[in-house]
Amino acid sequence: MNNTKLPHQISSLSDYTRMYDKSIENPEGFWTDIANSFIWKRRWEKALEWDFQGPDVKWFLGAKLNITENILDRHLDERGDQTAILWEANEPNEPAINITYRELHQQVCQFSNAMLNNGIKKGDRVIIYMPMVPEAAVAMLACARVGAVHSVVFAGFSSSALADRINDCQASMVLTADGNNRGSKKIDVKGVVDEALEKCDSVNKVIVLRRTNQEVKMVDDRDVWWHEAIDGMSSQHDAEEMDSEDLLFILYTSGSTGKPKGVVHTCGGYMVYAYYSFINVFQYEQGDMYWCTADVGWITGHTYIVYGPLLAGATTMMFEGVPTYPDAGRFWEICDKHEVNQFYTAPTAIRALQAHGLEHVQKHKLDSLKVIGSVGEPINEEAWHWYHEQIGKSRCPLVDTWWQTETGGIMISALAGITPNKPAHASLPLPGIQPIIVDAEGNELEGNNVQGNLCIKFPWPSILRTTYGDHERCKQTYFSAYRNMYFTGDGAKRDHDGYLRILGRVDDVINVSGHRMGTAEVENAINEHPKVVESAVVGYPHDIKGQGIYAFVIAEEGEIEDEIRMTVSKMIGPIAKPDHIQIVSGLPKTRSGKIMRRILRKVASKDTDNLGDTSTLLNPEVVEEIIKGAK
Repeated sequence: MNNTKLPHQISSLSDYTRMYDKSIENPEGFWTDIANSFIWKRRWEKALEWDFQGPDVKWFLGAKLNITENILDRHLDERGDQTAILWEANEPNEPAINITYRELHQQVCQFSNAMLNNGIKKGDRVIIYMPMVPEAAVAMLACARVGAVHSVVFAGFSSSALADRINDCQASMVLTADGNNRGSKKIDVKGVVDEALEKCDSVNKVIVLRRTNQEVKMVDDRDVWWHEAIDGMSSQHDAEEMDSEDLLFILYTSGSTGKPKGVVHTCGGYMVYAYYSFINVFQYEQGDMYWCTADVGWITGHTYIVYGPLLAGATTMMFEGVPTYPDAGRFWEICDKHEVNQFYTAPTAIRALQAHGLEHVQKHKLDSLKVIGSVGEPINEEAWHWYHEQIGKSRCPLVDTWWQTETGGIMISALAGITPNKPAHASLPLPGIQPIIVDAEGNELEGNNVQGNLCIKFPWPSILRTTYGDHERCKQTYFSAYRNMYFTGDGAKRDHDGYLRILGRVDDVINVSGHRMGTAEVENAINEHPKVVESAVVGYPHDIKGQGIYAFVIAEEGEIEDEIRMTVSKMIGPIAKPDHIQIVSGLPKTRSGKIMRRILRKVASKDTDNLGDTSTLLNPEVVEEIIKGAK
């Protein structure tokens, strides 16, 4: 297939400037032009209504569609025999699987019918807790096709975390697998689901994919094997008509209160922005091989493995394994094997592979790469240069993308080969995105060489609509800090060239290997240990993970570090285990977690000489112990 530009793809820096200006002057007209390229069952009466005070944002009001018709049906005539999903297994010797658009359409329709046959109807919530296999994408698309709301949960989360999410959205079905091949390990996925469901009463059916062939317990009248569920089901299905503002999915992200919040994205606006951001940031051309290494359990996997690439008619790769199995050259071996053109991964993976040395890189050509990208957290300059020089061979543009679960798609990023690259800078906003930097009082800091809090002052199509079942939480978290603005929770700096650099979280959220979690969530888990009196948790700079977790624990007795790590791992997952635990005993409870965290941040940054008045607000013995820990 010839490489050609896609509709609405920016082609030059002057084109970017022109489109950006148009998007600011007439946002509704700008997004209407892009939306016109999709199939709609009924067109919208109005492009946008919005009020950040509510908050209440609606795009393409009154429009009817089904996103899967734009992902599958509309591609069948032109590229039905083109690979839609290329799947690479955990084991290098297991054959890759190519699924064409026609085959994917048939599988999605067949599983849609299986879900309906098992009691799912429009509006029901369905939890997907699966390994990185093609069926995970099929499950997401089948939910969208029948009008069910999917909520994908990363299949490394604990049974408690899974149960919290099931209960919060009152899911009626769970889609899972017997096990998960993860490097040299086989993980008992079904066992985690079984344990979670002991705490849930809303789930009626569990459909189980056979992947690892390990022995699992199947509950009568509840559990059904995937292959049996689809047996005899038609591979044709008429997609459910959805309103533009109907729920497409809920994705849970950690908050500072400890209770995960269900970020809601809706059908029409998310579709338009996922497509537009994908084709422009990565400059994907028809015939390219695109690979995002994320898991579908994260927003990156939703928007840039499944929805964005497939809306664009791209070939998107899914990888079951990990970057260091069977060795630290696995990513690069796959890039050569499948002649990958666009490669999108996390700074954590980059830093981890950098630490393994160049021997695993130098045996691979990597000459098919045209674009490399970074996602999940700000990338430090050393890792940026290593990635650009050793993987991109100093010729591939490096798109350092900034966005969030709540934004639905990439907001600030270089456009590959179009806008300039600057190490460790997210660069410029995409058309339609209006970022501003404000001071603590919400005053806009205009011009260059300014630093403050990053906000967005105008809605874009894929902005979150609410937090599921708790709209007030959405308002308080994102729209209350600064009037008439979406507050990102991140600090940012605009340099002398006008390029944006993201400085990281300014709230009580830690970003570990690109996975966000609230300090309160980790503290709550630590406090479950029977010998813990009180705890405070902060992030600190970590060479590999970006941020590590530093926990200060007041306990009845010491020597319980390993027990605390086990407790946290069981309640949240291994990713949340504290890297550094400082335990002191014999001290009273402070009941001042916020102040303790403030002091801990100073300690973690080696700034113990500048504690200010904060230290006078805590028991002096506690402050003394915290400072001892720093030394």
